[in-house]
Amino acid sequence: MNPIWQRQIERAGLADIAAKVEREERLSFEDGLQLYQTPNLNAVGYLANLVRERKNGNVAYWVRNQHVNYTNVCNKGCLFCSFYAKPKDDPRAYTMTPEQAAQKVLNYGDVPISEVHIVGGVNPKLPYSYYLELLRAVKAARPNAHLKAFTMVEVDQIVRAAKKSPHEVYADLKAAGLDAIPGGGAEVMSERVHEDLFFAKPNAERWLELARAAHQSGIKSNATLLYGHVEQTPEKVEHFLKLRELQDETGGFLTFIPLSWHPEKTAMEELPAPTGVEDLREIAVARLMLDNFPHIKTFWIMNTAPVSQSALWFGADDVDGTIMEYEIIRDPARDRKQVLTSRQLVEMIVEAGREPVERDPLYNVLSRGLESVSDVETLLSNQKADLIQPDANINILTSGIETASQRLKERARNVIELSAR
Repeated sequence: MNPIWQRQIERAGLADIAAKVEREERLSFEDGLQLYQTPNLNAVGYLANLVRERKNGNVAYWVRNQHVNYTNVCNKGCLFCSFYAKPKDDPRAYTMTPEQAAQKVLNYGDVPISEVHIVGGVNPKLPYSYYLELLRAVKAARPNAHLKAFTMVEVDQIVRAAKKSPHEVYADLKAAGLDAIPGGGAEVMSERVHEDLFFAKPNAERWLELARAAHQSGIKSNATLLYGHVEQTPEKVEHFLKLRELQDETGGFLTFIPLSWHPEKTAMEELPAPTGVEDLREIAVARLMLDNFPHIKTFWIMNTAPVSQSALWFGADDVDGTIMEYEIIRDPARDRKQVLTSRQLVEMIVEAGREPVERDPLYNVLSRGLESVSDVETLLSNQKADLIQPDANINILTSGIETASQRLKERARNVIELSAR
């Protein structure tokens, strides 16, 4: 180890952890707490970078992808969410037909997209057949693209609608075109936070059960952690240990993505957003604790492009992709077009001192460096993002329900308004 860094690590009280990292030994719960508590972020980042380069060298992965958020109708009422619309009488509500979703994908037919990322709200009115038709329609529109679709929370609803076992549902989804599953929905694997913020969603045990079934069905998935709201440090470390244990069992996780919470337009918007320093620490601690995860991603949409450049030296080896459109953490009426061109992504990685490699969702290499990059994504995004306006629901949404969690969110907003007076 470099003598300068050796002294920094000793002063930070991380010598024992550094020795474990050098010996490739697994870190403990107590080690995780210490990584969060030390004020020397650079020392933590240095150790994370050792692991990152041991696993992935100087490579930084990116993907030519498109996000399709097929509905914002959701009955879960999570207090940290600004995306969802109530199933009943919400003017912001929309649900795309499978044909509309396919047209969204066809709008970017000139971009050689290798991944279509499909997620949405938990819409209680959608029948099982809808999800299969959605996959078939998008696959028909982009037959060469991998479909990464449905968080475990959506899968839980799909299983309910199907009245089948998770393994049977996964077989049907695969036959319809599903290739992989994104990692959202677990948020923080803490019963306390689950009860406080998202109690209508499946708990950690159910999320892990569905992830296990996906891996047993031959479907790879990602995993996430939503941080920066009301979670506490021990809860985050426990989250890592639960994911690490399942990965030991199945080996089915590809990537871990720390998700930086955005408070804007949520029921908790009075809370401060995470800082860049917090974003970098989450990346670094994740890389050190999740020794059996091949990849750690910095999601530039949430972390910003500049912080993501730094994150490539704090444990991250992936920056996600071109996105095309993203609606989860922005007001769609104000800022749905969120895109970096393939050229911008590659130049961002090169500027950070890493070697850009284009991948598909399963990390097969498609190109290196400046091969096949262009600026066409921005042009098409500017032209196409608003062509299909989500201003009308399909007929199955004409009746709806309001959940207890949604009423809780309304009460939380009222409390916040009263306290501000």
